Amino acid sequence: MCVGYAIVKELLPLFPTKYVDLSKSYRQLNAKRTIRTAINYSIPNDYTCLRQKNGTKICSLKPMSILKTFFFISLFTLSFLFSKAGTVDTIATYSQSMHKEIKSVIILPHSYADTSKRFPVVYLLHGYSGNYSNWISIAPQMQHIVDEYQMIIVCADGGARSWYLDSPVDTTFKYETYITKELIPDIDTRYRTVESRTHRAISGLSMGGHGGLYLGTKHQNLFGAAGSMSGGLDLLQSTGTWKDKQRVLGDTLHHKQSWASHSVINVIDNLKNGDLQLIIDCGVDDYFMSINRAVHQKLLNMKIAHDYIERPGAHTGPYWANSVNYQLLYFHLYFKQHAHKR
Repeated sequence: MCVGYAIVKELLPLFPTKYVDLSKSYRQLNAKRTIRTAINYSIPNDYTCLRQKNGTKICSLKPMSILKTFFFISLFTLSFLFSKAGTVDTIATYSQSMHKEIKSVIILPHSYADTSKRFPVVYLLHGYSGNYSNWISIAPQMQHIVDEYQMIIVCADGGARSWYLDSPVDTTFKYETYITKELIPDIDTRYRTVESRTHRAISGLSMGGHGGLYLGTKHQNLFGAAGSMSGGLDLLQSTGTWKDKQRVLGDTLHHKQSWASHSVINVIDNLKNGDLQLIIDCGVDDYFMSINRAVHQKLLNMKIAHDYIERPGAHTGPYWANSVNYQLLYFHLYFKQHAHKR
């Protein structure tokens, strides 16, 4: 079963849907939620095809009875409310490359203390002007999710404006080195993790969305899956808004090529289909919508399978609080598919 199909299969019954496009993508065509998945799927039994337009099959979800719907949602809600919450730790990792201690928030499943088993890890990256503590405030439900999915979440710190790069012009910015060569080994030493790329994923919001795809693409030896939520995937976009990027990459007059070569939309040129499991989402009212669509289209042109999601929302905390639920489910299903590769 494809990861994308499993996500849609598990989550769509929670939301009222009028039509679903199941040709190249799943798409909920109502005003509340849109899901596009860039992989070809067969039509599951839960759907009835209504018509075909321009080679696209438009299908509807078979109606569920009111009682069945109420029971399903009630069961889901009760299981969430009464599930055990994970443990939240804050640690400091010394960065040899930047000569300072950098903090991270670690979310462990409740069962961590009661077992000797090892756990897969998801690294979540914050956005511009943020820090390591943002994610647990935006999405406190992650304390329950780690227990349900039996995973560890690491909320890393990337500085206020690093874009998770090693700066070619300022040696105080070495956040690519920090994440990949300092933080990950520290996490694997401190905690019982599964030390393999098939049990390690990375994603983030905004600047962290860029970091998730940038680091995931460049370090496929470390990450088997990568994602982005509302990612700023082209560093040359909106340069007048974030002038601090010039401290990381230099001015665009003399260092324009450096800006381009560090941007996700160009870094993905080195991807091959199957190298990395990808999930990308963005709100339709987000100012990064156009660049996310451009990356999605480029991946389609390159014939690289990926999950791509658009839903109503803007560049806001409530959007990310919802989005992270889908991304963590995606990574959970990916880890399950590779459980035998521990």
